[in-house]
Amino acid sequence: MCALYAFLRLADDLADSEETLEERRAALQQLRRDLRQALQGAVPHILFPALVDTVQRWQIPTQLLEEALDGVEQDLTKCCYATFDELSHYCYLVAGTVGLCCMHIWDYHEENGREAALAAGRALQLTNILRDISEDTRRGRIYLPSEEMARFGVSADDLRQERYDERFQALMRFQVQRVYEQYQAAAALTKWLPPPGRAVFHVLTGTYRALLDEIVRRDYDVFAWRVRLPSWLKVWLAVRAVPVRWGLWS
Repeated sequence: MCALYAFLRLADDLADSEETLEERRAALQQLRRDLRQALQGAVPHILFPALVDTVQRWQIPTQLLEEALDGVEQDLTKCCYATFDELSHYCYLVAGTVGLCCMHIWDYHEENGREAALAAGRALQLTNILRDISEDTRRGRIYLPSEEMARFGVSADDLRQERYDERFQALMRFQVQRVYEQYQAAAALTKWLPPPGRAVFHVLTGTYRALLDEIVRRDYDVFAWRVRLPSWLKVWLAVRAVPVRWGLWS
């Protein structure tokens, strides 16, 4: 998990650096070449020995890592999404692929868990999107589907001006309900995972669902301040997963 995270963290850092667009694109293209070379036996970066060992040990399809890079690169060129189908595909690239990689690390290979894993990826990424609306908009990225914004009478300029009103609340209420449905669909994965994977899954989904709960508690106002969880809650979520790790409860 650490090796996978390090690779994805590096990709994200390259995409969000202060370099020019062309420099960031070139850096991600180099990372993709480095990945391919590492899988053929080279060591172009200090993180790759651990990553290659992880890929080979757990039989992770390298296409998933390539698609994850596709998603990171998409942030450099695509700043808005017309429909939820478009956004859902983006969620697959940047989060669903990671979920499928984790399934291999957790030693679960059955096809019947795939849809739940993809639902988990969508839930986590959509939670991030709702929490980071203000920050993303300042960066020129609007992830909320434009057709849904139009349905609730919210414009891109409303987001830029951080207009918090009944229209925005209604739009957010609709978005949040859909994310809760994704968490519900993802919960089916629990019964198929071995205890170690189940524990990590509980911590991840528990933490991000708590962020979503906090957005609701604040009446969907994500402009006033960035939604965060208190430290005590993070600790509680981690402690709660310990019995799951040892199979004491599911």
